[in-house]
Amino acid sequence: MLEKIHTRADLCGLSRKELSDLAQEMRQVIIETVARNGGHLASNLGAVELTLALHRAFELPQDKLVFDVGHQSYAHKLLTGRWERFSTLRQRGGLGGFLRPDESDCDACVTGHASTAISTALGMARARDIMGGRHQVVAVVGDGALTGGMCYEALNDAGQSGTRIIVVLNDNEMSISHNVGALSGYLTQLRQSSPYRGLKRAVRGGLDRVPKVGPGVLRALEKGRDALKSLFVDGKFFQALGFEYQGPIDGHDVGRMEKVFRRARDSAGPVLIHVVTRKGNGYAPAEQAPDQYHGVAPFFVDTGKAQDAGHTAYGQIMCSELKRMAETDARVCAVTAAMPGGTGLAGFGQVYPDRFFDVGIAEEHGVTMAAGLALAGMRPYVAIYSTFLQRAYDQILEDVCLQRLPVTLLVDRAGLVGSDGATHQGAFDLAYLCQMPGMTVAAPRDERDLRRLMALSLTMDGPMAIRYPKDACDMGPGMQERGPLQPGEWELLADGGDVMILAVGRMVELALTVSIELNGKELSCGVVDARFVKPMDAQRLEWAAGRAALLVTLEEGVARGGFGSQVLGYLADKGLKASVLTLGLPDRFVEQGSVGEQMEDCGLTRDQVCCKILERLWEVRHGDTQD
Repeated sequence: MLEKIHTRADLCGLSRKELSDLAQEMRQVIIETVARNGGHLASNLGAVELTLALHRAFELPQDKLVFDVGHQSYAHKLLTGRWERFSTLRQRGGLGGFLRPDESDCDACVTGHASTAISTALGMARARDIMGGRHQVVAVVGDGALTGGMCYEALNDAGQSGTRIIVVLNDNEMSISHNVGALSGYLTQLRQSSPYRGLKRAVRGGLDRVPKVGPGVLRALEKGRDALKSLFVDGKFFQALGFEYQGPIDGHDVGRMEKVFRRARDSAGPVLIHVVTRKGNGYAPAEQAPDQYHGVAPFFVDTGKAQDAGHTAYGQIMCSELKRMAETDARVCAVTAAMPGGTGLAGFGQVYPDRFFDVGIAEEHGVTMAAGLALAGMRPYVAIYSTFLQRAYDQILEDVCLQRLPVTLLVDRAGLVGSDGATHQGAFDLAYLCQMPGMTVAAPRDERDLRRLMALSLTMDGPMAIRYPKDACDMGPGMQERGPLQPGEWELLADGGDVMILAVGRMVELALTVSIELNGKELSCGVVDARFVKPMDAQRLEWAAGRAALLVTLEEGVARGGFGSQVLGYLADKGLKASVLTLGLPDRFVEQGSVGEQMEDCGLTRDQVCCKILERLWEVRHGDTQD
C-alpha cells in the first residue's frame, strides 16, 4: 500500500482496515530494512500508529512536526515520499537515521540528541505568532527524554507563556534502557490508575453484554469514556506547569489518537497529550527485550540474532576492571546517563547496586552529582558516549576541574562511530577536554592499555578522562607491557629517522601499518604511542622532534584544537623548529557510513596517510615548506 500514499489525502482516505494493513506493511518494511542495515528498531516499531494518526490530523509541511532525537522517525520517513529510498537507510549517501530537512521539507529540523524537541517547537511557535501564522507546531517527545532537564525548562517556559503548542508524550516506559526517576513513577501511576483501569473494564464489559452495538453508539460510548477518564485521571503535574493535559490514550489506536489530535488543534494554549505505546510492537524479539533492540546491528529476522557476533566492546573490559577495583576499594562507584547497557555498566550495577547510579538522560546532572560524590570521599567513574558528554561541558569545567576532584570520565564511542551519522560522531572530546585546566586525557591503544589506565585513575588526585571507541583492539602478545603507567608517559613502538608518527588511541594500529608500508619504500618510519594527550610526554616529544625529518600527529578527533594543535603549540612555546604534519578529522561534520568509509572520507586510510606523508616529506627535503 505504501506506493499508493503520495499525499495526506491518500492517507486520510483509508478505511480503518486499510490503516491496519498499512501499519503492518510499514512495520515489515522497517524490520526488513533494519535487519539488513542496522538501526533503531524497537522505538520505531512502537510509533507506527502514532505517526499515522499525526499525519492524518496535521497538514505537513505547513504544520511543523518536531520529533525528539528521531529514534521513532522511520514511519514518518515512509509517509513523506522516502519509501522508495528507504533501503538506503543509514548507508553512505542514503537516508539518514534521524530527521534531516535536506531529505524532506516535512522534517522540521535536524535531530540526534534527546530532550530538545519542546524547546525547538516553542521557538517555532513563537516565531509563528510574531509573523502572524496560524499553523500548528507539534513536539513528539518520549518519556525517556523527559528525564532530561531541558524538557522541564521548556515546559515551564511554554506553560507560563500560554503559547499555542502541542506536545505529544510518547510513553513507552523506556528511553534506551528502562526509565529511572520520579517522573517514570508518576507516568506509571497515570497508566495504572485504578479509576482509569476500572473505567476501561466497565466500558468493555458493558459493550460485551450488548448483543448489537452500531458504530455510532460505539463511538459515543468511547467519547463518553474519554470525558469521564479526564475527570478521574488528570495530569496534575503538567497542569501545574500550565498545560492542558489529555490522556492516557492508547498509542496503537489510530482513530482515537486522530480525534484527540484534531481537538487539540482548536486549543488556544499549550496542550500535552499523553499517548501510551509499546516499544517493539509487532516484532516479538523486540517486544520481549526492547532495550536490546533499541539500536541494533544487522540481524536475522526469523531469530532476531545478530548476523555478526561482533567484537569485544571496550565497555565490557572497562566494566570487568571497574568491578575488580570495587572489590578492594569501597569508594569506587559508577554513574551513567540512561545507558547502562551501551556503556557496559549494567554488569557493575548488578554486582554493586548501591554504588551504581543511572541518572536518566541527564548528562549535566550526572557529572555534577559525580562531583558531589567525589567531594564526599567517593571515587566516581562516569561512563557516557563522547557525543552526549558534550552536553555536560560546563559541569566538567566548573564542577569537576575547578575543584580538582578525582572524577574519572569514561568517554565511550570516541572517534568515528559509523552509520548514526553527524550527530553521533565522537569527534570533539579530545579538543574540548584538553582545554580544561587540571584534566588528564588519555586514550588506550588496546584492551591491556585500558586496564592499566583504569588502575592509574584510582591513584589520581584530580580529574581524568579515558576515551575509547566501541570495539576493543588486541594488538597481540608482542605489544604487551609490564608495570604501572605514569601520567604523561608515551611509548616508542618503532624507531625511525625519516618520519616519526605520534599516534593516539585506535590510530596506533593505523600508524604501525603505515610504518610498515613506508619502511618497504626504504624510508625509516617510527611510531610513538602518545597515549596521554594531556599532559604530553615533553621529553619524548622533544626527542622525536629532533630525531626525525618529519613529525606526524595522527588522531581520531578534530585536527583543529586537538592533539596535533597541542604538539604544534608546545614546540612553538619552546622555540623548537620541526616539520610537523597534523592528521585527524576535518573541520566539518562527518556524515553516515561505515567506519571504514568515514576513514576514507576523512583521508585516514593507510594509503591516504602514506601519500600525505610522502608528499610532505618531499616538500621538507626540497625546501618547499616554511616549517
